[in-house]
Amino acid sequence: MSKFHKIAVYQYVAEAMLFKGKLESEGIEVFLQDENTINTDPLLSNAIGGVKLLVRKEDVMQAKQILNSIPEYSVDEHGDLLKCPKCGAATIEYLTTVSDFKSLISFVFGLLLNIFPFYTKYKYRCERCKFEF
Repeated sequence: MSKFHKIAVYQYVAEAMLFKGKLESEGIEVFLQDENTINTDPLLSNAIGGVKLLVRKEDVMQAKQILNSIPEYSVDEHGDLLKCPKCGAATIEYLTTVSDFKSLISFVFGLLLNIFPFYTKYKYRCERCKFEF
């Protein structure tokens, strides 16, 4: 009987599912721990330590290599890392912003009605120079 070993932890189930899918496409059996608990109440994620991604003991090294090969930062449609137009760094993150009145109202109503905001702006931000574009 093989034992499963934790190789990664994610705050969100959706994020864990992406990496699970990648590993399964490479033929590695994956198990997610605490997935259903966090799906039921996402606010518990930090309290219980997030969604744990586990693989069989014999697949740990291969799974880590696959996860390490996935770019940490934003990529273009060709899979190349995006570069900051200001400083040229490749440490670009994709983020949502609530910077105008319409976004703020949407965010507040989303919280009150327990739904996702339907109007949100998305931007890229360079981690090195903090330039947003």
